[in-house]
Amino acid sequence: MGAQTHGHGHGHGGGHGHTHDGIDWSTRIGFLRREDAVAEEANAGIADRLVGRLPDQATVVDIGSGAGGQAAAFARVLAARGGGRIVLVDAVPELLDAAAEAVRHALGGGAAAESVTVEQVCVDAASDELLRQTPEADLVWASRVVHHLPDEQGGVRRLARLVRAGGWLALAEGGLTTRYLPWDIGIGAPGLQDRLNAARDEWFAAMRAEMPDAVRMPYGWGVALAEAGLAEVTSFSVLTDHPAPAGPAVREAVVEWLTALSERMDEKLSESDRDTVKALLDPAADTYVGARDDIFLLSASTVYVGRRA
Repeated sequence: MGAQTHGHGHGHGGGHGHTHDGIDWSTRIGFLRREDAVAEEANAGIADRLVGRLPDQATVVDIGSGAGGQAAAFARVLAARGGGRIVLVDAVPELLDAAAEAVRHALGGGAAAESVTVEQVCVDAASDELLRQTPEADLVWASRVVHHLPDEQGGVRRLARLVRAGGWLALAEGGLTTRYLPWDIGIGAPGLQDRLNAARDEWFAAMRAEMPDAVRMPYGWGVALAEAGLAEVTSFSVLTDHPAPAGPAVREAVVEWLTALSERMDEKLSESDRDTVKALLDPAADTYVGARDDIFLLSASTVYVGRRA
């Protein structure tokens, strides 16, 4: 039978919805799915920890649901507890469809699928339309979403208003930057990973600075939750650890990360590092990163949690 899926809300046209970061996310579904695959264990840990706080037949709203990896993990835990409701929210229609498909796949058929209702809302999380189109929830979840909104504190306040009394808002933001390369890869200067991460930080700062109507939030996410009126604010971190030699999904993800870096941040790298990245991305070369046995994946994601009194 599959999960019951209902669509509502409105699209934004243009094929890839309305986002504030200039990224066409509809073209990155394959990459997002691979990210979900390598983070599956971490996503399951987050779902166990957060859904365990909720009442029976809980409603979970996933803001910026992407390709649906975390929503799928939430759905599995809800089904194991007798069922509930998942509301997928994104500004990109193609991502909503991908996320709904991921949830259906996670639930399989039979009683588990029947016990979890899946709904889709196509809306911009930076708009008050979000409050009109999205139901109140026992858990509102947003992973690496709020930092893409022009007014981050305003975004947190808006999300907090979706939480019903006694419910929780959980934001996955920050943590430790992903690492996947050895310090010396044998070409170019050692320490490439650190320079790539620095270029990414520089790109991100420029992306925020160029965003129309961007507002700085000069404090951490826990403070932002408290400023939004939430209580019992705390945080926890989950580790994603795939040691070398990594499997195909990790290798593919690393190739995609490096490709995205080379496309977006090329001008922020030295000529030598640009040449090194090109060599790492050449499938015909001995230097191809996707064929190395010393590629790994290590990262930590921090989840900030607050309760609506």
